Amino acid sequence: MEAVAGAAVAVDKHHEPIRDRVGIGWRGKLAAGIFSNIEQIDILEVIADDHYRAPSTMLRALRTLAAHVPITLHGVGMGLASTEPAQVDRMEKMARLVDALQPDSWSEHLAFVRAGCIEIGHLAAPPRTAHNVEAAIANIERAKNLVGSYPLLENIATLINPPASSLDEGTWVSEIISGSGTGLLLDLHNLYANALNFGEAPKDVLRRFPLDKVSVVHLSGGHWIPEPGNSPRMRLLDDHVHDVPAPVYSLLTTLAQHARQPLTVILERDGNYPAFDSLLNQISAARDALRLGRSTAHLLSDAA
Repeated sequence: MEAVAGAAVAVDKHHEPIRDRVGIGWRGKLAAGIFSNIEQIDILEVIADDHYRAPSTMLRALRTLAAHVPITLHGVGMGLASTEPAQVDRMEKMARLVDALQPDSWSEHLAFVRAGCIEIGHLAAPPRTAHNVEAAIANIERAKNLVGSYPLLENIATLINPPASSLDEGTWVSEIISGSGTGLLLDLHNLYANALNFGEAPKDVLRRFPLDKVSVVHLSGGHWIPEPGNSPRMRLLDDHVHDVPAPVYSLLTTLAQHARQPLTVILERDGNYPAFDSLLNQISAARDALRLGRSTAHLLSDAA
């Protein structure tokens, strides 16, 4: 493998190049660092909800940004995994942004965010049931019809295992991805946190996900918090304000070993911003993890 123009390039078993990309989430407070180091950033992820009511001047600025580096749009408020129909107005706002910016892709979370007219202010995990799978697929189809393309779907972190679930998370996600015909945005820190919080090995959980459908990957960090009550246990909270931990890079290497399609990796940071050099080091660590996975993928086939 070699690095070409910032992107990681590997060669698959058919000697075709696999061009991975690594970028960062666009945040106003990171703008100066991003523009000063744009040659080290392959792609930017823009939070769509922040720009649903953006004036034309801001949209022109985003179009200018997109002329310098590819962008992808990330939604946080549709609630596609609800058993209720997702809000049409949010889908229409996403459609206007997609039309205006022509991003590489757009994505949303497999979560519910409201019940009736009540916004809960959080990405919540629904009961993982066959009924929920069907409802999510219906919402995804509505979104596709309004926006004009399918979203990539992201797994979310949860501090409690959703009650009344009949499916494990990997199976639930796989059935939605398969039934909707869309791709997966795999958040590796969300997966890591859920696995540790519920007593599972993260790499075992990873292998239950449809790795051949992964298109985009999120990397972030979190911190440990006490479990409510008098329990001595701690739970890992995904908060996007800490550095990516080493085990999450290891999960990215494992993913790169198994997934033979190109991967776009996004570093997420939403606060407690370090010096930009620290973020560049994390971007570099992600490229290293991808290279290691790609360069050792043949060991899996040899072992098989």
